[in-house]
Amino acid sequence: MTGGEGGAQDGRDALLALMPFATSLGIVLEEATAQQVTGRLDWAAELCTTGGILHGGALMTLADSLGGLCAFLNLPDGAGTATISSSTNFLRPVRRGAVYGTARPVHAGRSVIVVQTQLRDDSSALVGQVTQAQAVLLPR
Repeated sequence: MTGGEGGAQDGRDALLALMPFATSLGIVLEEATAQQVTGRLDWAAELCTTGGILHGGALMTLADSLGGLCAFLNLPDGAGTATISSSTNFLRPVRRGAVYGTARPVHAGRSVIVVQTQLRDDSSALVGQVTQAQAVLLPR
């Protein structure tokens, strides 16, 4: 997305609105281009498991949402996408602050787009890494 800050924010909000679950979880989209999608999820007690640790499902939702948008932005005109596989490695817990995700395409082919998303905490430590394959669904 390009343009002035107001226009860019409107575009990011429109992209995020395509995923109501991501919006309800509180994901904030910060950048969205075909080369990189970034966003964050703030720690919140209602998103935690025992011990105040941010739930893995919340982390996976952040990564899947950013990765799905990255794939979407790499689609040919009129095509759609759906996740066909996802592999997550959790590396450290998140007990406060926010998690920042960066999704980048590894491969943007005619039938599959592979995206890798890194999740980092406030200190920039790697919290998790997700690699997902997205099917390219051509219009019928």
